[in-house]
Amino acid sequence: MVRKALLSLLALTPVVVLAHYAFGVGGTLIFVLSALALTPLAYVIGEATEHVAEHTGPGIGGFLNASLGNAPELIIALFAIHEGLPDVVRGSITGSVASTLLLVLGCAWIAGGDGRFDARSLQTQAFLIIGATALFLVPSIPSWHGDPNRHGLFLLTLPVAGALLLVYLVQTIRSLRAHADAHVAEAREDAWSMKRGIVILCLATLGTALVSESLVGSIDEFTKSFGLSEFFVAVVIVAIVGNAAEHGGAIVVARRGHAHLAAEIAISSATQVAVFVAPVIALLSVFVGDGLALSFRPIEIVALAGAALIVAIAVRDGRAVRREGVALVAAYVALAVAFGFTGDR
Repeated sequence: MVRKALLSLLALTPVVVLAHYAFGVGGTLIFVLSALALTPLAYVIGEATEHVAEHTGPGIGGFLNASLGNAPELIIALFAIHEGLPDVVRGSITGSVASTLLLVLGCAWIAGGDGRFDARSLQTQAFLIIGATALFLVPSIPSWHGDPNRHGLFLLTLPVAGALLLVYLVQTIRSLRAHADAHVAEAREDAWSMKRGIVILCLATLGTALVSESLVGSIDEFTKSFGLSEFFVAVVIVAIVGNAAEHGGAIVVARRGHAHLAAEIAISSATQVAVFVAPVIALLSVFVGDGLALSFRPIEIVALAGAALIVAIAVRDGRAVRREGVALVAAYVALAVAFGFTGDR
């Protein structure tokens, strides 16, 4: 049912592309249509990656899922940098981590009820986000006085991005080595062929790029129409849209009684954004803009570290409990309200 609904929304992609590029339509309508169109595209990227992974084995498959699962967020961020919207990019990174940790995990626990999971693995990832946030303080603290986008802060960002990517690469290499000698299992009967999976993955990524440009280009008019700050739109709306497929996947999996898998999806996704997506965006920013400094506001630093700490405490007993899920969602709502009262810099 959910899958059919998502696939039906793919019809919005050509509608958005034609309206934006052929007829020059912009504003609130394009922003809303683009946001709706990105959800099924993210889902298709995830599904195509899973089918390709059927032919590559668990190690490479896991690497593909980790690397390509966040493609929509990465593409949206690069277009935002090109349009000169660095606060939108940083806000979407913050919102992506916070919403995945609190909102998605909370909704998954509410939907799935009580369950068990590996507390050590999830706590390690939560503390990894806290460690990444500590590194973000290097370019962030100087940005609280003066221009947060000055070139000197970008130079401070480079070693931070390098350190985070090193951590990510070490973990990835360790995972690939663990599966190096593993036998590549026979692909299941209903799996797509490798060629079909790659073609669909490329088409979905291209569609995401085109729709992302229309979304970013309409942010300014959308914010003015509703009297919202660009920061709020980025940290709440854009962040949720970029992670929509993963959000839905975690909740559906939890509903089926797989609390451990739902928690892994939610927390792993947040960790990947903090340790992989954020530094990659910063490094690639020099090719599409003036260079993005990972100079987060105090409220963003508090949101990143606070959300990770709350989740680390929530998973310490290795049990998913509905009332804790409610508490996580409530924490996210409180955070979103705080974001609403925070204007643009």
